[in-house]
Amino acid sequence: MKKILLIAAAVIVAIALVTVFVYKQQSGYTKVLTAKIHKQDLATVVSGTGQIKPKTIVNVGATSFGRITHLYVKEGDHVKKGQIVATVENVQPTANVEAQKATISAAKTDINSYIAAEKTAEANVQHAKADLEQKKLDWDRAQSLYKDGILAKQDYDAKKAAYDTDIASLAQADAQLNQAKAQTASAHGHLDQQVAQLRFNEDALNKTISIAPFDGIVTNMPVREGETVVVGIQNAEGSTLMTIADMSVVTAEVKVDETDIVNVKNGQRADVTVDAIPGKVFKGHVTLVGDQALLRSTGIATSQSTTGTEEAKDFKVVVTLDQPSDELRPGLSTTAKVTTAEKSNVLSLPIQALTMYTPPAPTSANGNVEAASSSSSSKTPPVQGVYVVDKDSHGKQRAKFVPVTTGITGATDIEVLSGLQDGQEIVIGPYKTLRSLKNGALLKRDKAPVAGQPSTT
Repeated sequence: MKKILLIAAAVIVAIALVTVFVYKQQSGYTKVLTAKIHKQDLATVVSGTGQIKPKTIVNVGATSFGRITHLYVKEGDHVKKGQIVATVENVQPTANVEAQKATISAAKTDINSYIAAEKTAEANVQHAKADLEQKKLDWDRAQSLYKDGILAKQDYDAKKAAYDTDIASLAQADAQLNQAKAQTASAHGHLDQQVAQLRFNEDALNKTISIAPFDGIVTNMPVREGETVVVGIQNAEGSTLMTIADMSVVTAEVKVDETDIVNVKNGQRADVTVDAIPGKVFKGHVTLVGDQALLRSTGIATSQSTTGTEEAKDFKVVVTLDQPSDELRPGLSTTAKVTTAEKSNVLSLPIQALTMYTPPAPTSANGNVEAASSSSSSKTPPVQGVYVVDKDSHGKQRAKFVPVTTGITGATDIEVLSGLQDGQEIVIGPYKTLRSLKNGALLKRDKAPVAGQPSTT
């Protein structure tokens, strides 16, 4: 029993000695997570949420007062351009059209009779001209005979009277012809007036029939058969029969944060996902970037807001889908991810590795730190960079701050423009350690994993 106790005591002492040795070995070291930087493809993505909207959507309104007699479609139906979608009672407009057609038919009959009278008048004129020509010959002959003393005065006067009478008859026939032509022209004028009235009546009749203005889908139908509709202002109750959306061109209308909108431009490609269709990505491109800032709480444009409350703002961005799907419906919640910048095979590092380092104040010739100037311009500004794992002359791992200039930012990485080389090992965490890490500090790699970056051992 005494021997066992001695062995146990020896083991405890050995463990204590090893612990003390390890502690002394690790004192002065800072545990960090590291990773080697490498080249990869980077893309800057701006996200926005909103809803699916067709590019063209119209409210088919009532154009005639009356009771709805037929609704030929229902909500969700697909319609073709020119298809009849609804009718309103049309008894009076139909009667007006039929009555006007009868009036026009009677007017055409009157015109035919006037044309016949005109032809009769033309014939009378021709007859009068022929008769006058004969009377003129008789009158010329009578003048010659009378001059030679052969024709009696009585017969001479009779020939002259007959000639004068035919002149008057021709003038009368011409007047009757002109009168017949005037009556015909007047009848044509009345016919044109009746035809115009028919067009008016037919228009009133056509307004009792509603047709689809384009191929689309019925997205809303606030009325039922038997209800009475009125001609009113847009969206007024009782004036809208249905809403039709043209789904041949579908857009995702989303709101983008004001801090990101400056990078969004027309033509940039976007990936659109719809909550109701999981696992499917629709390709598209930006077709509109709004100029008006929208209050996030109300969605009202700042130019229309009467309050002076300072709050976060969004901007409207419209993404047009390249290949719309029949699965899409107006109003579906959607998320659009717009690629605002992208580069291939560029050197990059994890964003969390970036830190700000303030260089030490400059020293004087005798090695003393110079007194800081009261002017803020003399203060040494902080520098952006990373801590590189570097070996000192004794082969120990130390932190070395290296200034870095950066480019585009991806989801987790940022482009390195200068300061580092492919394959260099840098400190990437932990966050608290990285923010308090000193230049030249001794390092010890921590084997704890960090999301997205394997640690280097």
